[in-house]
Amino acid sequence: MNPLLNKETRTVESNGKSSHLTPIEFDILSYLMENPNEVKSAEEIYENVWNDNPYDCHLVISVHVRHIREKIEVNPSRPQFIRVLRGKGYRFNPAE
Repeated sequence: MNPLLNKETRTVESNGKSSHLTPIEFDILSYLMENPNEVKSAEEIYENVWNDNPYDCHLVISVHVRHIREKIEVNPSRPQFIRVLRGKGYRFNPAE
């Protein structure tokens, strides 16, 4: 089952547990979930979440995605929802 976002409480429910997301984590996950199966580069994510120029943003996005995975994935080291495509970006894969 896909993670469920609660915009009022800024929480995510996944795998039977509810987790609080930071504002940035919430915005990143929302952006990826609104564009399922689309590869979004770190620059695109940064521009859409921060509304700023994405100067050297790869590490920033990588760290936030790792924290999101820790909250929504059964096994964060083997993610099923947020996948990285090396050199291209991130993709949200909805559950089938």
